[in-house]
Amino acid sequence: MSNPSQHLFFASGYAAAGQPGIHAFTLDDATGALSPVGSFVGVTNPSFIVIHPNGRWLYAVSEGGSGGSVWSARLDSMTLQLLNHQSSGGNGPCHLCFDATGKWLFVANYGSGGAGVLPIQDDGSLGEMTGHVQHHGSSGVNAKRQEGPHAHSSTMTPDNRFVIVADLGLDKLMVYAFDAQRGTLTAHAEVATRPGAGPRHLAFHPNGQQVYVANELDSTVAVYDYDAANGAFHEAQVLSTLPADVPGNTVADIHIDEAGKRLYVSNRGHDSLAVFDVAQDGRLTAVNIRPCGGAWPRNFALAPGGKFVVVANQHDDGIVVLPLTNDDEAVGEPVARGAVAGASCVQFLM
Repeated sequence: MSNPSQHLFFASGYAAAGQPGIHAFTLDDATGALSPVGSFVGVTNPSFIVIHPNGRWLYAVSEGGSGGSVWSARLDSMTLQLLNHQSSGGNGPCHLCFDATGKWLFVANYGSGGAGVLPIQDDGSLGEMTGHVQHHGSSGVNAKRQEGPHAHSSTMTPDNRFVIVADLGLDKLMVYAFDAQRGTLTAHAEVATRPGAGPRHLAFHPNGQQVYVANELDSTVAVYDYDAANGAFHEAQVLSTLPADVPGNTVADIHIDEAGKRLYVSNRGHDSLAVFDVAQDGRLTAVNIRPCGGAWPRNFALAPGGKFVVVANQHDDGIVVLPLTNDDEAVGEPVARGAVAGASCVQFLM
């Protein structure tokens, strides 16, 4: 954007194809004030979106219908032009990520428990799927949520050699070797979490040596050391994201700041953000657990510059801006709100 004090971002949620499901806002870097820029229709339940590193293309999952799909769109003067869509290779697509080259898009299918690879064409549209993996089995610890495989995210390792698929239903991090020439996945390793943890989302430390895993079902964050040479992960620490004796909570999203000094995790049910300090060795120390400014914080995004966090509160049909502080308070009171039906995802245009 031409004005460095205004950060453009997109927020999406659960909406019918004929209703606005993707919204654009600007965030004022000084005050945290929000300004709506536009709303866009055409994608059913775009519950997760990502913006290509070139800033020109946006991709969205669609959870509608009997099978899931992934849509591509072109960003042009703050408008969104849909390009095409491809099958997600399963049901209930819930997460997207790019490889380091920006030529491949990974999709995780929660409903059917698998993941796929889609090629990104020169015009930003999506080609047909080149690689797919289907998980099998069940952890079974949580009878309702772990009756089968449920892939909840795909995350690239910093060296672009491996893809980690967090499977909530299996209590496993499934590690696949990635062929960046052919867009294919090959089984490499399985990392078992603690029984009943339900791994959901991951965040790598900027140094590439640790990965932090948000465990949805037991409301914890786990620290794994990453052995890049062997594509191996070793659990080093586990901390709760909640105060003592808090029932009925599930963890959602996780992010680390640009400096690698603070880690944030969202709690749905307790409706809060858990904040941790990150030591030089990557280990965590709990700092605070602060209200998220709404109900059911699904995903959130740290604004460029590190002054604010924007939280998608699904049950409030809205997003909220919270100031970030370097002291033990960590997260301040809401300074702005925006309307987003079934709010579930926030992505900044970097």
